[in-house]
Amino acid sequence: MKIKYLLTLSFVSILSLGTLASCSNTDSAKTKTESTELQSKANPCAAKKNPCAAKTNPCAAKANPCAAKANPCAAKANPCAAKTKSVGGPLAQELQGKPVVIDVFATWCPGCKNIEPTLGKLKKDYGDRANFVVLDVTDKKTLEESKAKAEKLGLGKFLEANQSQTSTVAIVDPATGNVLALFKNNAEAADYTKVLDAALTKS
Repeated sequence: MKIKYLLTLSFVSILSLGTLASCSNTDSAKTKTESTELQSKANPCAAKKNPCAAKTNPCAAKANPCAAKANPCAAKANPCAAKTKSVGGPLAQELQGKPVVIDVFATWCPGCKNIEPTLGKLKKDYGDRANFVVLDVTDKKTLEESKAKAEKLGLGKFLEANQSQTSTVAIVDPATGNVLALFKNNAEAADYTKVLDAALTKS
């Protein structure tokens, strides 16, 4: 009876050891498998590139839209500067010896009213040192009179080119007919005096 009990106990012990070994092997295999799976799986973030890294700055490739455009004003010359630099030759004898200030005038011209005080001051300051010629183009009658006057003074070509440019004032060298300055609706007295003084100094 005692022997039978010991045999039974031994048998149970062997079974228990086998079960433990089996479980141990299973857990070990499972752990090993899981470790292998983890190693085989790459870091999901490592494989992914920075989505912004491949993208260049969209503005970097674009040239400054203004860089290629020239200053629209830079190409425009002074509209007065492009006009005749000479009235066509020396002026009449009666205008010689003094710079000539020519005013293309009309009573209906706002610009003429604007520069009238400036021209009045110039006549007062330079009355005995410069010649002042007014070419009135207010209407057909005054235009015809001004044309006759201009032809007599050697200003026919000048009037023909500027009869529609009221409030235009030119300062001319009578000896050569060269236009020293041409102003359009300019009420700045200093601009006129600068040219007149230079012309008087030269003469």
